[in-house]
Amino acid sequence: MFGKRGNEGFGKSGAAGQAVQATPAAVTTVTAERPAMAAPPQPVFEPAPAPVPAPAAAARRRAPRTEDYYDTKSQVFSALIDTIDLSQLAKLDTESAREEIRDIVNDIITIKNFAMSISEQEELLDDICNDVLGYGPLEPLLARDDIADIMVNGAGKTYIEVAGKVQESEIRFRDNAQLLSICQRIVSQVGRRVDESSPICDARLPDGSRVNVIAPPLAIDGTALTIRKFKKDKLTLDQLVKFGSITLEGATLLQIIGRVRCNLVISGGTGSGKTTLLNCLTNYIDRDERVITCEDSAELQLQQPHVVRLETRPPNIEGEGEITMRDLIKNCLRMRPERIIVGEVRGPEVFDLLQAMNTGHDGSMGTIHANTPRECLSRMESMIAMGGYTLPAKTVREIIAGSIDIIIQASRLRDGSRRITHITEVVGMEGDVIVTQDLMRFDIQGEDANGRLIGKHTGTGIGKPHFWDRARYFNEDKRLAATLDAMEKP
Repeated sequence: MFGKRGNEGFGKSGAAGQAVQATPAAVTTVTAERPAMAAPPQPVFEPAPAPVPAPAAAARRRAPRTEDYYDTKSQVFSALIDTIDLSQLAKLDTESAREEIRDIVNDIITIKNFAMSISEQEELLDDICNDVLGYGPLEPLLARDDIADIMVNGAGKTYIEVAGKVQESEIRFRDNAQLLSICQRIVSQVGRRVDESSPICDARLPDGSRVNVIAPPLAIDGTALTIRKFKKDKLTLDQLVKFGSITLEGATLLQIIGRVRCNLVISGGTGSGKTTLLNCLTNYIDRDERVITCEDSAELQLQQPHVVRLETRPPNIEGEGEITMRDLIKNCLRMRPERIIVGEVRGPEVFDLLQAMNTGHDGSMGTIHANTPRECLSRMESMIAMGGYTLPAKTVREIIAGSIDIIIQASRLRDGSRRITHITEVVGMEGDVIVTQDLMRFDIQGEDANGRLIGKHTGTGIGKPHFWDRARYFNEDKRLAATLDAMEKP
């Protein structure tokens, strides 16, 4: 019937809807009646190649889909699965497989006499190719560079964050089985799995975008998928200045802080831009330094040539084999690092990071969830207590004050904009209290007619910060003095 492709071997598959996986094309296809099967695990540090996105049409904004469109798509998809031999398709490269699928779908549309315009037919072709070879309905959203987050709440509801605001997207999945199949395809690329026995999983896309999946029975209304999407073009401090996240003088101060190897922590709430800012600051690490990164899900995109990337590992189905962040940090101390960068500190591993900062690994960095610089210090103290350490409170604070030089506070404001609101220096101890001083802060002055917040980054009059001697050691004292002076000018 369909799919007779001469000598290519395409014809009726052995069983309708049989799932076949192929590493090059990441082919994993199922019918609505059968659940998806995970693709073969790929090595954790050698992710499978990214699916080739659909042509430019995938990136354009589309009109909302109708029920008739989804009904037609379901019929065409079922006919395609009954027709094509997926074992032969798996032998082709991704682009050839995409063309083969498009040819067969065109034949199906013609023989079944579906009434469709040319544009509707092109959209249907792209959607079905994405279902078979890529990430299905997610592909057009992944192709858009203006989206920061994709949030899928079951097959019928998808939300996106654009310009700091959450809005509902028009895309939807065929059913929960298709959604779970795509989630399994994503996590299998980094050697992980998600199903009823292991319903929670953190993973990443080949471009570094962070992925979290929580599947039934824990997710009651269908699989919940959250993707923190990375921009194709990595942001720099110059671009943050252009966007108003920080002033030129503030960006210069951050460059100096990175250059003189201050130990720093980036603090902020969820979605405030901590990882983005950390990526920006790593641009000012000397290219001859050995840098080791430790992350739950590898997101950092360092450009230096001498970088070792480490990633945690969850336990297997028997509950064994887990590698925690503490394990990674302890091990990387034996790897002769010059700087240690921890993607996110969220538990007792903060103690190991502080110890590393205190033992010759100057210039180490990390991020932490906190709403203010003072709260950041309190959270570190409580995280150390979570690890079961019974040290006196004053001793813990002395360790923190002796390890951290700078706290950078990032915030997402109520209008959706992201700002660096504080650059705070840890001075030392006075009695039982950690003393800090702000070098720069962002003051909100009001809002405009469109609801956008108006504010100003200002210096605090500190002429000689606590890390002045360190700046002089790296011949950055004159630039630091000029920058602090410029921050005081109106």
